[in-house]
Amino acid sequence: MLEAVADLYQQFLSGLPEPASLLIDFVVTLFPKLLDGAFVSVQLLLLSGVVGNVLALPVALARVSRNPLLRVPSYLFILLMRGTPLLVQIYILYYGVGHILGQIPLVRSSLLWRHLDAFWYAAAAFAINTAGYSGEILRGAILAVPHGEIDAARAFGMSKGLILRRVILPQAIRISLPTFSGETIALLKATAIASTITVYELLRVTNEAYAASYRFDECYISAAIVYIALSYVLTRAFYFAERQINKDRLPPSDRKAARPLESLRAA
Repeated sequence: MLEAVADLYQQFLSGLPEPASLLIDFVVTLFPKLLDGAFVSVQLLLLSGVVGNVLALPVALARVSRNPLLRVPSYLFILLMRGTPLLVQIYILYYGVGHILGQIPLVRSSLLWRHLDAFWYAAAAFAINTAGYSGEILRGAILAVPHGEIDAARAFGMSKGLILRRVILPQAIRISLPTFSGETIALLKATAIASTITVYELLRVTNEAYAASYRFDECYISAAIVYIALSYVLTRAFYFAERQINKDRLPPSDRKAARPLESLRAA
């Protein structure tokens, strides 16, 4: 089967002008390598996105706290993350912290040191940076929750923890979800910075392909297509999540489209 497909592909190329056939053959050969790099980029995105957004919750709660011992450190952390370039943060972790860890004999002799490569430093930098940005987004969303709903929850005798879990956080997530969508896409594009510390992600693969072939347009336009495809998938996923979360606020004509699972069960 594969041999037949390969023969058809070669016949297709032979029927084209030589420049076109060389171009198509180069791009077809390049794309599997780009997909391997994209897989690493997606791994970085998922790992740092999940960890960073989990860390963003305590950062946001500390930011809205009335206790200065919690509020001030969280404010300084957010200021540090938002006020310094992500590339600087990656360099500090990879070259600075990595060098310090390398000077500790206990760490160098441990199993952790053998697996602590550039990927994990990049993931840690992205996660910490995400915690700062998402923490500030979530802080604004928490403050945007209507006070009437909080007062109603208190009138029902809910404790502070129950109000936080049942009223404030669900509403804050609903409010901040569109902004989180943009931040996630920005994080996907930021994973390209990991190429500067030898992480073999999409941009690193593209750079090496260009260095080996000197075909700038083909390499970087192909990489751009992969980034656009990944961004589109993320955009649609967040759009679906927004419609599911906000389906009680949609017009009656749109609610059926927001509940595909219920429609399938009914059928």
